[in-house]
Amino acid sequence: MQQNSAKSKAMAVFFAGLLPVIAFTVIEDQYGTIAGLIAGMVFGVGEICFELYKHKKVQKITWIGNGLLLVLGGVSLISDEGIWFKMQPAIMEAAFAIALWVSWYIKKPLIVVLAEQQGQKLPEFMKTRMSGMTFRMGIFFAAHAVLATWAALHWTSNAWALLKGVGLTVSLIVYMLLEVLYIRRSAMKALTPEQIAEQIKKIQEEQLNQ
Repeated sequence: MQQNSAKSKAMAVFFAGLLPVIAFTVIEDQYGTIAGLIAGMVFGVGEICFELYKHKKVQKITWIGNGLLLVLGGVSLISDEGIWFKMQPAIMEAAFAIALWVSWYIKKPLIVVLAEQQGQKLPEFMKTRMSGMTFRMGIFFAAHAVLATWAALHWTSNAWALLKGVGLTVSLIVYMLLEVLYIRRSAMKALTPEQIAEQIKKIQEEQLNQ
């Protein structure tokens, strides 16, 4: 059950708000900004309702992402400017960067906390390195927020939607692969294989005793 929950949360992080973005882009191209905004907002509500129907609850990331999308969509309708709707990805990414940095600063790295909430027992050498990863991931999302802001202001709607739907996912996957390689390499330099095996064995014994 925890694995399914973790998987659904990961999918929500990657794809929350994607359908409204696609709807906005397609409809705006054919019928104009106002029609695109209405379509995007309708799909935002639909995404919330579908998740509620399928899972009997709505994840926080879905509420936040689509709630922000609806608020910004409303502002865009009032001002007759689609730019506010397009700022949703940038605001979400900037907020996530700040959350990562704050958690790192108070010595409760968000990456470690999320892993432990899913029942994962992490060796000490992994906790130490994932703390650094939390800070670096904050830099990644901050840089992506800047790019998303530039895209909202200066790119076409199609290019902006491509960045939201594909750009973030692909770049995050590449970044995470590089992080895994870096953590593995640094761990092998700092600890002997015997020390790593000993910490892993300790974790396994604790799990068996629970």
